[in-house]
This record gives sequence, structure tokens and C-alpha cells, in this order.
Amino acid sequence: MAVSRALRRLFHIRALEEEQSKMALDSSLAHLRQVENAHRRAFDAVCQGRRLLESGVRSGDLPDRLAGIEEIRRAQYLTDALVPMMAEGEADVAEHREDFLLTRVHRRQAETLIDETEKLDAEDADRRAQQALGDWYLNRLQREKAK
Repeated sequence: MAVSRALRRLFHIRALEEEQSKMALDSSLAHLRQVENAHRRAFDAVCQGRRLLESGVRSGDLPDRLAGIEEIRRAQYLTDALVPMMAEGEADVAEHREDFLLTRVHRRQAETLIDETEKLDAEDADRRAQQALGDWYLNRLQREKAK
């Protein structure tokens, strides 16, 4: 029994679905990394603002203190805004990862069906070839006996 065109088409569709879900996963991972990097930069800005505020307090420079306070406030606002975005991004990545793994399983199932069918076809062809060889040999022996 040869592998049907429908089964090969199913495998091809499953492979395309897997590729698309992989690209969606990669895209959501890239977006999450961007948000995480922005969060890290905002956290660094908070630290820099604290250093500026501390420097202003030590030197008694009012503009440095005010700049430090404003830097802390701005960076903290940004950090607070990015935290829910990170949680949403992580949930999105988890969903895309689950979808990718499911499409991979479907593709592998179709691939296994094709491989098993081809294996059975090869075994059947070997069996037929062995049978034909055996028949040829028996016919040869019978012809020799008849002579």
C-alpha cells in the first residue's frame, strides 16, 4: 500500500503549520525580550536617578537633587507600566509555545504514518522479491529434473 497523496498533503500542511507557529513563537519571544530590555533600562535609570539624588544631597546642589527625583519618578513610572506588559508577553509566549508543540506533535504523527507505510511497503516489496526469487529457483530445479 503506497503512501496516499492525501497523507503526503496532510504532512505538508502540518509542516507548514509548524513553521508558522514557530515563527509566531519567535516573534512573541522577540517582543518579550524587547519589553524585558526596556524594563532593565528603566530599572537602571532608577538606580542612576538615585545616584544623582545622592550626589545632589552630598554636594547640596538643588538642581541635581531635583533632577534625581524626577529621573526616579519617570523611570519608576516606566517600570510600573512595563511589568504588566512583561506578564502579558510571558503568557503570550507560553501560549505560542504550547501551540508550537501541539503542531509539532501533529506533524510528527503524520510523518510517523508515512514512515510506517513506507516501511511496510518496503517489507512487502522485499517479501515479494524473495518469493519471486524462490519461485524462480524452484522452477529452475523442476526444469533441471525434467531434463
